[in-house]
Amino acid sequence: MSEDRLLRLEEKIAYLERHVTAQDRAMLELTEELDALRRELRRVREARADAGAAPEPADERPPHY
Repeated sequence: MSEDRLLRLEEKIAYLERHVTAQDRAMLELTEELDALRRELRRVREARADAGAAPEPADERPPHY
């Protein structure tokens, strides 16, 4: 194997390793954000239920239709 080819392969591996690390970090951030949003949604729903508000049906059309 030539030195140039070996160098190119090493560069590709380094790039892919950095890319995978960045993707892992992004996935972790998105997972944490999704968890926070789910907790917030649960709090909002519980607050509405405690206030006696009727739950909104998922298929109800908005008034502008």
